[in-house]
Amino acid sequence: MKKSVPFARRFKQVVSGAMIALAASVAVIPSAQAEEKDSFKLAWSIYAGWIPWKYIDESGLMKKWADKYGISVEIVQINDYIESINQYSAGQFDGVVATSMDALSIPAAGGVDTTALIVGDYSNGNDGMVMKDSASVADLKGQQVNLVELSVSHYLLARALDSVGLSESDVTVVNTSDADMVAAFNTEDVRNVVTWNPLLDEILSQPGANRVFDSSQIPGHIKDLTIVNTETLRDNPALGKALVGAWFELMAEMGTDSEEGQKARAFLGEASATDQAGYEAQLAGMKMFWQPADAIAFIGSDEAYEAMDSVRQFSFEKGLLGEGADSPDFVGIAMPDGKTLGDTANIKLRFDTEYMQMAADGAL
Repeated sequence: MKKSVPFARRFKQVVSGAMIALAASVAVIPSAQAEEKDSFKLAWSIYAGWIPWKYIDESGLMKKWADKYGISVEIVQINDYIESINQYSAGQFDGVVATSMDALSIPAAGGVDTTALIVGDYSNGNDGMVMKDSASVADLKGQQVNLVELSVSHYLLARALDSVGLSESDVTVVNTSDADMVAAFNTEDVRNVVTWNPLLDEILSQPGANRVFDSSQIPGHIKDLTIVNTETLRDNPALGKALVGAWFELMAEMGTDSEEGQKARAFLGEASATDQAGYEAQLAGMKMFWQPADAIAFIGSDEAYEAMDSVRQFSFEKGLLGEGADSPDFVGIAMPDGKTLGDTANIKLRFDTEYMQMAADGAL
């Protein structure tokens, strides 16, 4: 198996005042997207749960579904994950891929009304904490933990500490680039890290490494989404139909051992600098929603509601909702079935299952 390259999905840098100001400025400018049109742009960055967009693009699936609705959709790879979300927030793209935490803390917190069109998966072991010569999270008290600060790794640390009655004040967080994580763990001074695959598995292969907590213990908390501008979607339902149709047509095959499913996974393995087996190993650490009905059932569950509540609480505590946020309720979040979190007068992140339901009903 060829060695995988680190995926960019988790690389959430410290949110600067300039970034928040940029997003805020976008919110007060009339949206360029908020009009009927026939051409659209979707940005994606490399991660096992998002790289299917590359196959959808290059296989002709996107063109097939776009042609069906008389539109065109350009699918663009952006190597810098956070930059792709910034460009979306600034109106340069109609949609982008993002974790639920980043969808909340960047465009939504900046005032850009955003809809989670596709709930593709959640991390189910692909993110984890590793300790050297210890097998108990409780042993972290008084120790340093290396991770990418303010990323989903930071969130995972918070949940791990909470599971044993500790808090972040009981440890020292050391901000460490994902590019340096494996090398850091191999030094004498670094004894605890939180990271994601394929880095996680590489670190776990080192002598004395113990997986003590991972995302399978907080199912649904680290969600991978395809998000779109809400006003654009309202004015252009064809965009929602085409994106959802293309995505779930591929998922229906990719999750099987059919010839087409094997072909897709082999392509995506090569595209992510590994092979089919390597890509399938990464998929094994995720809960993929191969069928739209499964995605709908999950995002409408109490489990998903509680997970999103936990994510927004963490985002507020870390200052990710912006300087104007005086509580976790600052940004309103619309969940399915009329449930909401936060300020109902300031709904900026919406989990809308309308288009996934159309796919489930065979109505696309």
